[in-house]
Amino acid sequence: MNPRSFFIALLCSAICGLTTAQEFKLKPTPALQSTARNTAVASGIIISPLAASIDHDVSGDKWAVTVRNISSRKHYTDKVMQIKESKAALKRSSLLSTPANESGSRAVVPEIGTNFEANWSIDGVPPDNTMAISNGGFIVTANNDGVEYYNAQGDYLYFDFWTDFFNDNSLNATIYDPKVIYDSGADRFVMVLLHGSNASNSKVLVCFSKTNNPQNGWWVYTLTGNPLNNNCWFDYPALGVSNNEIYVTGNLFAGNSFNQSILYQIDKNDGYSGQSLNWQYWSDLTSSPEAFSLVPASFGHQGNYGPGIYLVSSESSGADNIAFWDLTDDLTGAPQLLSYTISTTAYSPAANANQSGTSDVLDNGDCRIQSAFYLNGIVHFVFHSDIGEGWNGINYNRLSAVNLSNRSEMFGLQGSYDYSYPAVASFSTQANDPAVMIAFLRSSGDTYPQVRVVNCDKDYSWSPSTLVKAGETYVDFLSGDEERWGDYTGIARRHNSGDTRIWLAGCYGADINSQNTFNTFKTWVAEVKAGATVGVEETTLNDDMKVFPNPTYDLIQIRFTMSQSEPVIIELLDTNGRLVKLLYSDTPKPGENKLTFNKGVLSPGTYIVSIRSTTQILRNEKLVILD
Repeated sequence: MNPRSFFIALLCSAICGLTTAQEFKLKPTPALQSTARNTAVASGIIISPLAASIDHDVSGDKWAVTVRNISSRKHYTDKVMQIKESKAALKRSSLLSTPANESGSRAVVPEIGTNFEANWSIDGVPPDNTMAISNGGFIVTANNDGVEYYNAQGDYLYFDFWTDFFNDNSLNATIYDPKVIYDSGADRFVMVLLHGSNASNSKVLVCFSKTNNPQNGWWVYTLTGNPLNNNCWFDYPALGVSNNEIYVTGNLFAGNSFNQSILYQIDKNDGYSGQSLNWQYWSDLTSSPEAFSLVPASFGHQGNYGPGIYLVSSESSGADNIAFWDLTDDLTGAPQLLSYTISTTAYSPAANANQSGTSDVLDNGDCRIQSAFYLNGIVHFVFHSDIGEGWNGINYNRLSAVNLSNRSEMFGLQGSYDYSYPAVASFSTQANDPAVMIAFLRSSGDTYPQVRVVNCDKDYSWSPSTLVKAGETYVDFLSGDEERWGDYTGIARRHNSGDTRIWLAGCYGADINSQNTFNTFKTWVAEVKAGATVGVEETTLNDDMKVFPNPTYDLIQIRFTMSQSEPVIIELLDTNGRLVKLLYSDTPKPGENKLTFNKGVLSPGTYIVSIRSTTQILRNEKLVILD
């Protein structure tokens, strides 16, 4: 960091009065670092002057607009389309006559606090919801139509459509795909939008709030969306923040053909001070699976980490691996962009989602990662994928940045509902507690598109999901029989609320009568806190489970008592939760049961014996195997 930027950062921290965590990234173990790919190319440092200063006038009528017709552009590959179409018939044949209900486990049931209606979708779909909340309680919620500000009590503060927000005649193409985050290390907001969808007008608009109150305005920078000058345009942005920088990722397209992914590395302190922006971009990204829709993983708790940042990406058409990225240093250092291939449970796209009242289906896109954060050596991330027979479920992952291993868990109801467009945030007070809340969208042939949230605890136990906002009607905004949905859901953690709380912004089917706009989306913003813990009394495993001898040299015995007959799965996991061996999968009889296993070729070390039913983890026991 240069001396001027360092002084600005210190001044910002002093003014804001924050105790800021400055976390260092954990590195992969030396034995695994040799697996890294390092082919990405950094541009030279680019200096972009301040393009505009936005100073708000909050007067004026909300939602005064002339509606214009919007058509939907293609947003996934032909390969994905073929997979989805092939699964549609399978999905129809597996539809349950009576929808199943989610069963509870030991996780905390999400409870809804303050909640309110926010952005509307008048100009087009999908909504592309995004939101952020500051420690002081200011909320920025945006979609493809515009941006709104609220306080934590749900009081409306400000609204503008994007053309009015920027009020810049040089921005004469569509402005879309907003992303907003709150930088808790600097107590500021950062917002990114895209402009135009061809090489001649593609721009990346980067906005930094002037203070911790978005009503005080923004510094705006206009970066090229065609950085390689190769007739491409920039699409599908993601946004992250570290100690000293922000990161904007996206996909470059030549017409409708994917060219490559791109990463912008930007000095954030220049932006917060309204000075010329120092930045560079990374191109020629190589990974397996193919580099596509990289998602930066910002810090999950108060403060930031660095230098550099971690990122993740998946294969949009499905695979059995994830790409893990390490941008190793800041602009002022000697950064490299390393990629690692991480094995995971196989995933693939599912068929589109049904909705009540219409034959029009909701387009759920592909398997690209939607949301991520980093905490205590773990990158948490989510996307949706096939949970079985063509139905969409939430695919939640914890990836170890040290051991380069990943564990994936699915949540959903095959045969009843489609779960799509998830977003994840930490829901813990301690960094070593990996519990999360996941916001998502749900629909079925019997329900309108709705917003929900679910908790997953440290042991991968799921709560039943909680309804945030029910749909009021089906969506029929576009011509044809396929409606856009998503493309993402907003989520943010409020760090100083006194207890653990997250906020979310998701879309639901609704009419906007005052604008003569029907069967479209509205946004619902909600605070989520901890409710009751469920399912502890539901376990059929008594408290006398024993793994012995422990430590062991050879044989392993597991003794447990069941109060009733129930299917049981016993797995041997490593200390990162990765499956080592399936030991048992059957339905033991009520009463005492004893199983004996030989350690076989297992290496000496510490393992976890996990015994679970089909709905919950019943017990985890540590096992030490000696040489």
